[in-house]
Amino acid sequence: MHHRTIEPAARTEAGATELVWLLGQPHLSDYLEFVATKVVGGDRLNPRRLTAEWRRANDVYAELEASEAGIAETCECLPVDRRLKARIEAVRANPWFRESFDNLPVSFRRVELDKLIVSQVHVERSFTDALGASLAKGSSERRLFDFCLPLERALPPVRIQRLSADRFLLSCPSTDFRAHRPRLLRPEELPGVTSSGPAAAMIGVMVGFGSNFLSAVRSGSRLLLQNGYHRAYTLRSLGFTHAYCIVEDVTRKDELKLTVDGDVADDPEFYFASRRPPLLKDFFDPRLGKLLSVRPMESQVEVEVKIRSSTATDC
Repeated sequence: MHHRTIEPAARTEAGATELVWLLGQPHLSDYLEFVATKVVGGDRLNPRRLTAEWRRANDVYAELEASEAGIAETCECLPVDRRLKARIEAVRANPWFRESFDNLPVSFRRVELDKLIVSQVHVERSFTDALGASLAKGSSERRLFDFCLPLERALPPVRIQRLSADRFLLSCPSTDFRAHRPRLLRPEELPGVTSSGPAAAMIGVMVGFGSNFLSAVRSGSRLLLQNGYHRAYTLRSLGFTHAYCIVEDVTRKDELKLTVDGDVADDPEFYFASRRPPLLKDFFDPRLGKLLSVRPMESQVEVEVKIRSSTATDC
């Protein structure tokens, strides 16, 4: 089974989207490659000029290490109003929540957006504009809660192709598109599913999307935004200062590896111990956040089924 994000050859630059890239963050080589291969006209831009631009942003971060040292420790993490208890219980009862947050202690909090640590270096602004259209400033707390932790949402289209008898290709414009964990299903779990004979089990791979709940990982007094980057960016761009968030608490590196992505797991000190890590508010700093025009991309999941049958003989 393979997952990749590609640029569809059939699409044109007329459908380009706007993306905000956080300059000055690891890795410079990733930025140069992205611009050259994904940005409209990026192959004609001078890499030396791009490097100088990235270096200036990196210098800004060096200045922020002095002027804003310790700011990540001051991120507000407030309790949720008791009037939202029924909504919290509805999220806890949802299978998306149970499957996604089953390893570590969790709580529901109202967190300060500006001081959330970020590990993802880009957000698609075109997507956040569409999200923002559904939420006006001054909305009720219940509506804000549902925006941050949605139990229902419109899903992007998925194209399914059968490449051969045992190969399938699924494509979607969302970067959240992914394969879920394989599951073993017993006959009693398969009502309505028929086969050419009595079934003993079915092994299946669900392909779809993440829970998309706005969530963060807390270590000490620092909070790292884990999921919901576009929702957090949208809220901040609309003038909101706080968001409802599922917070997972970690106290050890081994716990951290259960929930964070590879970059954070590989270098946790950069995010949880440096004097001034990258923060959500940096996307809105013109010295750090650069707007790029990007060719449309789509995520693909290819599933290949291989079956080996044999007969064992007792010795």
